[in-house]
Order: sequence, then structure tokens, then C-alpha cells
Amino acid sequence: MVLRILEKGPSRAYAVEAPLHTTTRVGPLEIVPTRCWEPPPEDVPESAAFLVITERDPAGRFAGSEVFRGWMFASSPGLSALEYPTHDIWVLDCRLGGAPGPEPATGPPAQPGESGVSDKSPR
Repeated sequence: MVLRILEKGPSRAYAVEAPLHTTTRVGPLEIVPTRCWEPPPEDVPESAAFLVITERDPAGRFAGSEVFRGWMFASSPGLSALEYPTHDIWVLDCRLGGAPGPEPATGPPAQPGESGVSDKSPR
């Protein structure tokens, strides 16, 4: 999937490819996308991803604390984006570099606050 990263210090924005079930490091953060969803082509375009983001220990001695766990929606980045002191992160697309994305789930993810949102996903 493709994520948009904003580094607040130098005010630099760029895109990062983050493969599913793989840790992608951005500054002090480790991002692990576990699910990505897109509707069928005849529906309104949307991409949504379930991300687990943790803060790395600067010394690397132990795992850091979790700073985000949930769905992010490309069409509504303000709805559920990570706002961290040094970085902002939001979803752009489920595809890596224009390659086909994973098979869509059977239905759209629930909006934040709705019941049925699970932080566990099949592997």
C-alpha cells in the first residue's frame, strides 16, 4: 500500500510503499499494515487500511509503545490519521507502485466508533 508521510520538522511530504504484514520504518515509527480494502471498480473509489504503528525505542533495546491501531481512510484523512509530534501519516492507496492490490475484503471496514471493528486480521 502507499502511505503519505509528512515530516513536520523540515515540512517535507512524500509517499512510502508499505507492503502488507511487513514493518516499514519512518523516523522513530514502525508501521505494519495488516489489511487493505478497496471497493469493486463500479463503486466510489476508496482505499482503507488497518495499520499498527509503534514508536521505536531510540536506543533499540526494547520495543516501543503502540501509538496507533485502527483503520485509515484515503478519502477522509482527517477522520483517522496519525498525528505524531514529528510525523503525520495517512493512506493514499492499496496498490504498491501501480501494481494490483490485494483482493478486496467481502465488505467495507466499519467506520471508527462502529461496532464490529476488529484489530485482528487473518494472515
